[in-house]
Amino acid sequence: MHSLRFTAESSSNGVVERDFTVGGVPGVLWSPAPEAADRAPLVLMAHGGGNHKKHPAMAGRARLLTAGCGFHVAVIDAPGHGDRPRTAHDEAEIAELFRARAAGEPEGPIVVRYNDHLARLAVPEYRALLAALQKLPEIGADGPVGFWGINMGTAIGVPFVAAEPRITAAVFGQHWPDALAEQAKRISIPIEFDLQWDDEHISREEGLALFDAFASKEKSLHVNAGAHKELPRFEADSAVRFFARHLGRAVTPQA
Repeated sequence: MHSLRFTAESSSNGVVERDFTVGGVPGVLWSPAPEAADRAPLVLMAHGGGNHKKHPAMAGRARLLTAGCGFHVAVIDAPGHGDRPRTAHDEAEIAELFRARAAGEPEGPIVVRYNDHLARLAVPEYRALLAALQKLPEIGADGPVGFWGINMGTAIGVPFVAAEPRITAAVFGQHWPDALAEQAKRISIPIEFDLQWDDEHISREEGLALFDAFASKEKSLHVNAGAHKELPRFEADSAVRFFARHLGRAVTPQA
């Protein structure tokens, strides 16, 4: 069983940021300042394609959850992303994506195929990460755990949550149903799902099909006008309120 090895630490405005590795995979854990923290819920996040664990979207969401709710938040670099080396397979898939984009061809089939490959590698890593984090006294093995991942984060998150009974609530969105719908049928926890109505890559029908596949009795569909990269920032605030409801913490307004 892998354990966390912390490699750096900094703090700002009541939030502690700790870099770590687990099984050789680099990640980051954001936590409330020790003097303000009893044992607290955990939210695992997965970043989007082409991004990394400390991308502004990850850091911003983490700060909302940590400073606003007192949660711990962790994310690791996906295979072939961030501080992890790319394989020949990664390079070939990325080149094919750029070729299709330049030619005006649909990107979906390539992204679905590549993300499915990455998810098969990442799911065991996330399960190992969760086991290691739950050994920390400030998190523990019996507290509620959420998951938040959009785009490629959904491609990784759906199979992870389907296989992981310790996750109690999740936020997904903006992905094709092709490789995920069957696994979504195994998920019955509360779900919040984001969809861009004018997404140039994922059709409305495809987005709705993935949302419909979840077996959850409590699931909310958040649809906004706009293109793929125009998901409104206020959806992050909604996700924080969602996790506060289901993981058991009130939201403190941020300045």
